[in-house]
Amino acid sequence: MAKRITVVVSQGQSVNPAKRQMEEDVVAGLLGEPGIDVTVVPHLYDLQPDGTGMLCLQGISEDLMVLAWLFPRAIRWTLDRHGIHGREGTTLLVAEDEDEQFDEEQDDEEDAKLRVLDSRRVPDRLIYCIDLRLHNTAQVYIDEVKRIVAESQASVVELTSWIEGTPKPEQMQRYLDPSAGLRDDTPPPPQSSSVPVRIQEGAARRWYPVIDYSRCTNCMECIDFCLFGVYGIDNVDTLLVEQPDNCRKGCPACSRVCPENAIIFPQHKTPAIAGSPGAVDGLKIDLSKLFGKPEENPLEAAVRERDEQLVLAGRGAVGMTKGMPKRQSGATKGPKDDLDNLIDEVDAMDL
Repeated sequence: MAKRITVVVSQGQSVNPAKRQMEEDVVAGLLGEPGIDVTVVPHLYDLQPDGTGMLCLQGISEDLMVLAWLFPRAIRWTLDRHGIHGREGTTLLVAEDEDEQFDEEQDDEEDAKLRVLDSRRVPDRLIYCIDLRLHNTAQVYIDEVKRIVAESQASVVELTSWIEGTPKPEQMQRYLDPSAGLRDDTPPPPQSSSVPVRIQEGAARRWYPVIDYSRCTNCMECIDFCLFGVYGIDNVDTLLVEQPDNCRKGCPACSRVCPENAIIFPQHKTPAIAGSPGAVDGLKIDLSKLFGKPEENPLEAAVRERDEQLVLAGRGAVGMTKGMPKRQSGATKGPKDDLDNLIDEVDAMDL
């Protein structure tokens, strides 16, 4: 059966006519294309967890391509925050700095760090994330979507055809040049609808952090630093954004104290906080140039921003508090009680 892909166009927050026109041009250029289903949703970051838009995205099980006015990292981990998981799909539409190859060697200590994503089981489907801010013409995005779909269809056809033995010359040519179209003797994929799915949802602008689990080491620095109850842990002690609406609008302080640059605020004006590919693991980057003002380091900026929000919330500023408890450092274990002994006994059972 031919492989399908759902293309989601996430509308911009503003009603800028040029942006709206480009969104509509992308949609129009993909309608009726074989193997493609088109869905239009309000701005991805603003969708409510239980709203129509997010429920629609959560119901998509095939490969997914999301075009939004956000950095690709922000798109991917916003989806992840709402339970939409998959392997990262490769696209040729990337920012110039994202396509650069760095020669610096990573430290052994960096290589040895366990990232949260390393312990996850990821569904066997691809999610492509594309930033609509890269180009101002719709045709660039239309061509890239078609290229990915053609490549996807070719890989399915070739795998099926090669299982029985050595590929024929025309099969090898299709493998080397997937954009040339499917073989003449291959049934075309089913046609897509000429009408896109449009999700209408009164999406108000939101502000909350999303976590890049490919960088997060579960160090809990953010949960110790944030005093608004935004963060929590799940049943396996993994960090999560538990109360996103507790976050103070405009405050990115926790992203500044994250040692791995794993916390993203997609709408922040600073690219490194908004999800740009900068400050990747192992690179010796001056974070104060990325995050803070020249005269203050990231921690000082974070404390200042947090204290401003505490005062606005009617609470007292805490400044550079020395006695803030840490969840994973300096912890002392007391004697075990009856509950601890019971848990130990259950763990020892061969259930």
